[in-house]
Amino acid sequence: MKQAQLSPEEQVDWALTWLKRHSSKATRDGMARYAIPSDNAYGVTVSNIRVLGKLLGRNHELAPLLWDTGVYEARMLTSFVDDPARVTPAQMDRWCRDFDNWAIVDTLCFHLFDRTPHAWQKVAQWHDQKEEFVKRAAFALLWALSVHDKLADDARFADGLRFIERAATDDRNFVKKAVNMALRAIGKRNPALNDAAVTVAGRLADSPDATERWVGKDALRELTSPSVTKRLAGHRSRKD
Repeated sequence: MKQAQLSPEEQVDWALTWLKRHSSKATRDGMARYAIPSDNAYGVTVSNIRVLGKLLGRNHELAPLLWDTGVYEARMLTSFVDDPARVTPAQMDRWCRDFDNWAIVDTLCFHLFDRTPHAWQKVAQWHDQKEEFVKRAAFALLWALSVHDKLADDARFADGLRFIERAATDDRNFVKKAVNMALRAIGKRNPALNDAAVTVAGRLADSPDATERWVGKDALRELTSPSVTKRLAGHRSRKD
């Protein structure tokens, strides 16, 4: 039976069956090495999840049903199935409250949330939340926007740098790594933002707080590296 002939509920059953057929114990067992819970997972590679996403196509009605299964791979699949133009702020908040691992956070932020009209609003809303994975989502989303939002002006990222500096004392592993990656990504966007990010990273690197120092020093290594400096110099020459 063709996918178009199935109801959303039937498509969920079909998708779960497909995922089970493409699962492996080795993949499921390997999740622990990357700090990904596997209690409600089949063990399917991301590449296969992407294949299934292409088979299903964009379907806003299907995505919440997949999410509500609670199955790790089905939730990952929503990143490639939901229609970002139809995702609502309430839906983003609801799913964000369900986040329980970094892989779900990053996949949703890099392949769905950053393409919605509400992405910047959610960075501002989530960056100072207490929950570890909600806060990670803010900085994973900022990181994703720095790569994918080609039309955003520098002022948005200047706000992001302020959020980064406020959050840089959070020593929780999945928060501080996202804060660090967002700082590095903003600093690679263009020469002006590199200057601003290097200034922030320098302040953090000189901090008496150990987490701030780690975030700052690690970012400085990349942002002042020859490869980044050379690439941004080319950007400056094109502007001239």
